[in-house]
Amino acid sequence: MASGFHAGAWVEIRPLAEVLKTLGRDGTLDGLPFMPEMARLCGRRFKVAASAHKTCDPTGETDMRRMKDAVHLETRCDGGAHGGCEARCRFYWKTAWLASVDGPAPAPIPPSEAEIAPLHAFTSYQTDAGIRYRCQGTEIVRATQPGRNLGQYAKDIRSGNITFGYFLRHVAGQFGKAAWSRLMRLSRRHAAPTPCTVAAVAGGQVQARLNLLPGESVRVRPAKEIAATLDKKRGPALEPEMLRHCGNSHRVLYRVNRVIDERSGKMLKLRGDCVVLDNITCAGLDNKARLFCPRACYYFWREAWLERAEPVEPSLVQVRVQPPVQAPIEVQAAE
Repeated sequence: MASGFHAGAWVEIRPLAEVLKTLGRDGTLDGLPFMPEMARLCGRRFKVAASAHKTCDPTGETDMRRMKDAVHLETRCDGGAHGGCEARCRFYWKTAWLASVDGPAPAPIPPSEAEIAPLHAFTSYQTDAGIRYRCQGTEIVRATQPGRNLGQYAKDIRSGNITFGYFLRHVAGQFGKAAWSRLMRLSRRHAAPTPCTVAAVAGGQVQARLNLLPGESVRVRPAKEIAATLDKKRGPALEPEMLRHCGNSHRVLYRVNRVIDERSGKMLKLRGDCVVLDNITCAGLDNKARLFCPRACYYFWREAWLERAEPVEPSLVQVRVQPPVQAPIEVQAAE
């Protein structure tokens, strides 16, 4: 990891004019787009949240992928230039777009909309099937190379993404699961199905919506209760890592209604009962193909998987947070 770009270091995003000089005719550097949402942060200073030397493959076609000269800052996309996408992904920042600094500083005046305007040409395109969006998430495969070597874990530690103790604790857990699965196969026995396996045949019970509001405190239901609500044909997937939070309480960060499908660029409309919980992001801890992924994507939680942890006024429960009015966009039901 280059000096000054390790986790915890302060950096300043270079002026937009300097960033634009690094981009090709397609608005990318090494295949990675610089998006209008990022341009508004030019000149500001942030701490490096993690090295982005690796990332998961959103298409699911490959395991972890390698990326050169990039980091994550404490910055997320607001979807303003991408049809109002509400995934709030972490940005990837190429080190060529950053400068090492000693600490924070007052925020400068952001670039004008006229200066940012050229970048909008790369955010979407028209196809026979409708509008398709282009963002860093949809271009990950193009901006990376396959990488399945053990050296990625050494970089995780050297860059400050994780500690050596954290590495040992979670790698031991992965090897333990693999050894147990092998033992079950050799003994011709079957391990008890995980909650997600049970959920695949559970029939999906209908649950009353909670109409949760941002800031409310909720508790993640027990795994058995969650399994009984799942429907493998509809709605966002339940990742095994999410079950680590069963019984824990968290605040609702926001409601999520639509996100860009990173495989196709389509805008997907979610079922209308999904929320994001504060301080819960994916670390790939229960998927060896994504182990220690620094992308830190938010999970989408169905209200049926949650219960209120604190009583609320009945009048508040009936209030629904409506998404901001946007121009008409193509949507497809999430599967």
